[in-house]
Amino acid sequence: MGIKGLSQLIADIAPACVKQGEIKNFFGRKVAIDASMCLYQFLIAVRAEGAQLTSVDGETTSHLMGTFYRTIRLLENGIKPVYVFDGKPPELKSKELSKRAEKRDEAQKALDKATEAGDAEEVEKFNRRLVKVTKTHNEEAKELLKLMGVPYVDAKSEAEAQCAALAKAGKVYATATEDMDALTFGSSILLRHLTFSEARKMPVQEYNYEKLLQELDLNRDEFIDLCILLGCDYCDSIRGIGPKKAIELINKYRSIEEIIENIDTKKYIVPEDWNYEQARQLFKEPEVCNPDEFDFKWSEPDEEGLVKFLCGDRQFNEERIRGGAKKILKSKNTATQGRLDSFFKVLPSTPNIKRKQEEAKANSNKKAKTSGKSGAKGGGKRPK
Repeated sequence: MGIKGLSQLIADIAPACVKQGEIKNFFGRKVAIDASMCLYQFLIAVRAEGAQLTSVDGETTSHLMGTFYRTIRLLENGIKPVYVFDGKPPELKSKELSKRAEKRDEAQKALDKATEAGDAEEVEKFNRRLVKVTKTHNEEAKELLKLMGVPYVDAKSEAEAQCAALAKAGKVYATATEDMDALTFGSSILLRHLTFSEARKMPVQEYNYEKLLQELDLNRDEFIDLCILLGCDYCDSIRGIGPKKAIELINKYRSIEEIIENIDTKKYIVPEDWNYEQARQLFKEPEVCNPDEFDFKWSEPDEEGLVKFLCGDRQFNEERIRGGAKKILKSKNTATQGRLDSFFKVLPSTPNIKRKQEEAKANSNKKAKTSGKSGAKGGGKRPK
């Protein structure tokens, strides 16, 4: 789910921290990708097109098709992806997971009714709500990535938190996910729509964390409290407080504790036994693998292994799989040109540096004028 209403709030009051661009703009970048989010997108997208790809045993293969072709697209654009898979969800998320399970049960009942009534449109709608990324989907995707020569990480807990840790440590340039809580975990850069931007003709949205804090005039702790007020996966929020009111209160009181002390609790209902402090701590210090443990390498694809894994029972076209393997190899062999900004560093201007630059320019202009006057004097007698 991420953070409720955060993307719209940013669009409304801090648009300068977001850039829109094409996938090719990230040539040469290492990007940590939220794997479960991608797999879910692939499963949903194929359902939306009216057919689910399956093996001869009737097992879904849409996640493999999506992972294979979208990863090739990233590699062809010079992007080096690192897929990060969810680990064990934190205890604080159990309530949210229970809510999701209840919604799935409701969707299943609605699906059964729609099927009985023969309502194809409703059947499709509730089928999509029942899509879930399973352990099998994850394990198959990992095996595929290994054969493609693309690294992946098994997170200890939340994938977004691990992605953010990798970005903060400089192991990757950005986190790629649709969940806005990657920013709450402190990812230096968040990329949205990266894995499907070309397919859906959508620009990639690049969020800059430091610029976001500057635009909102908040520090890290205040931003985390804002996200908790908006609504996250780990605790309830104060009833009656929407995005506009949340940022107003944070700007005024700077912390949840001060807000609780000063708001009308009859109008704004504070949850009983509210565990916002635990949620805050989870965002500040999530359970992650040490980024220094990783030394990512992108190796050559195992063409024969890919054919064996995807063709046969999984019914992928062998010619296309071999063609895909060759594209991966080509992208690896041609991705030698580095980004210009990795070679040149722009030093921040300080008032002192600026003053010296202005003085040097003024002296240069003064010399030029003096030189011009000297030239005029030595140019001979003026004609009578």
